[in-house]
Amino acid sequence: MKIACLQMDTPLGRTEENFRTAERLVRSAPPCDVLVLPEMWNTGFFPRDALEALCDRDGEEVKRRIGSLAREKGVNIVAGSAANLRGGRIYNTAYVFDRAGKCVASYDKTHLFSPSGEQERFTAGGAVCRFALDNVECALIICYDLRFPELTRKLALSGAQVLFVPSQWGKARLGHLHALLTGRAIENQMFVANCNSAAFDCGGESTVLSPWGETLAQAGGGEETLTADCDLDAVAAARSAIPVFRDRRQEIY
Repeated sequence: MKIACLQMDTPLGRTEENFRTAERLVRSAPPCDVLVLPEMWNTGFFPRDALEALCDRDGEEVKRRIGSLAREKGVNIVAGSAANLRGGRIYNTAYVFDRAGKCVASYDKTHLFSPSGEQERFTAGGAVCRFALDNVECALIICYDLRFPELTRKLALSGAQVLFVPSQWGKARLGHLHALLTGRAIENQMFVANCNSAAFDCGGESTVLSPWGETLAQAGGGEETLTADCDLDAVAAARSAIPVFRDRRQEIY
């Protein structure tokens, strides 16, 4: 599975500009199997003024514009996440499209970043996100979710081999981001593909890691398309060599 992380700038509140940037990056991406966008790429994270007016409406714009691009290019797209108004509430929602442009999964961020007041404006989701792309079992979490290892472990136990992590991770804590991504990859013996925003306060450095925690590719700080080839046989090899799932002691946890 060849993955491309589309590390884009996400200026606050400039929704149409951000859509056009995402479309440009998708169209210019090299041939690959999956394209990944960052968290809250439609509005940036997050405009406090007029947030509701800037939101997508039940994902309609993302599905129309990004879903159609997936079909046009014949590529799977993990469309990061978008500020999304649904049923009178605002969610931080991720959408996943297959090569035919069909929306095969959606996920509302379950852990809202209280230091920034995300929980004051957004509603938390209540379900995990598993899906298949090209018959590969995948999962998705968003940014702050990465700090809750129980969530990723649940996804790994359910069969996920590749974890996608769109984020708007702060520049001051990029060391935490890399440490946590590496930990989730090693402890769950899965590929981890993080697409971070290149916004001024985020600093990019999107990363793809192997099930052994090896960095397969890492971006710089600006707008960039990062690609990595993921040999999925490495998942079975890691889980066979060090059988942490077999050796778990669930009865005492």
